[in-house]
Amino acid sequence: MSINAVMFDLDDTLLWDDRSVEESFEATCKRAAEVTGIDSIQLEAAVRSEARTLYESYETYPFTTMIGINPFEGLWGNFTAGEQSEFRQLEQIVPLYRKESWRLGLLKMGIDDAQLGAELADQFGTERRSRPHVYEETFKVLEELRGKVKLLLLTNGCPALQQEKLDGVPELAPYFDEIIISGKFGKGKPDVSIFNHALSKLGVTNDQALMVGDKLTTDIRGGLAAGIQTVWINRTNKPADPEIVPNFEIEHLSQLHKIIAQFS
Repeated sequence: MSINAVMFDLDDTLLWDDRSVEESFEATCKRAAEVTGIDSIQLEAAVRSEARTLYESYETYPFTTMIGINPFEGLWGNFTAGEQSEFRQLEQIVPLYRKESWRLGLLKMGIDDAQLGAELADQFGTERRSRPHVYEETFKVLEELRGKVKLLLLTNGCPALQQEKLDGVPELAPYFDEIIISGKFGKGKPDVSIFNHALSKLGVTNDQALMVGDKLTTDIRGGLAAGIQTVWINRTNKPADPEIVPNFEIEHLSQLHKIIAQFS
């Protein structure tokens, strides 16, 4: 059976989200260090820790886990779209969540300054929006695949936030025949239903598709459960998980061509 469709994850598969977040933290914490004299690296660790703890304390946490929204997306994203009531809750929660994450991070460093925390929260959002990084091979590989196979983007997250990421790189969306965002569908990867929905939108069977993603626990686990050939893009030599074994592992998206050729 030949491969007629390729499904791609978005964050840290096509877009370099980790780099965007890291640079945003670096720039924001550097400013805090200039103002207060505290160590910027230690502040970043403190804010990340406080943000995770606070994020997990909200009653929306099970929903965000199911849809696939991480704490650091909450530090800059707006949750203005999505039909579920939890998105309206998040929309109300995140303004205070952002300020509190930075205030508590500063407090952990011995700085009790709510005003500075609010300013840093605003700066982080601005910094993140100014850094829509794309992996260098993304457009080249998509261009090479376009017209040869159907292309689908399958991403976890809030519809408003994921759309904002796509709007930040307007050249990306036109490559795809279909774009599915978990927050709009109602369930996120690794739930099998979103993969089956993707197959139906493409009009292919599970043995005619590849799922390409960077996260074993969502992209690969879900793809395997749906009977789809899975490709783990592992650029940073992450450790394998003996309980989640992808069909293929690659370090660069250009390696997809050889995998597809194997099924011809």
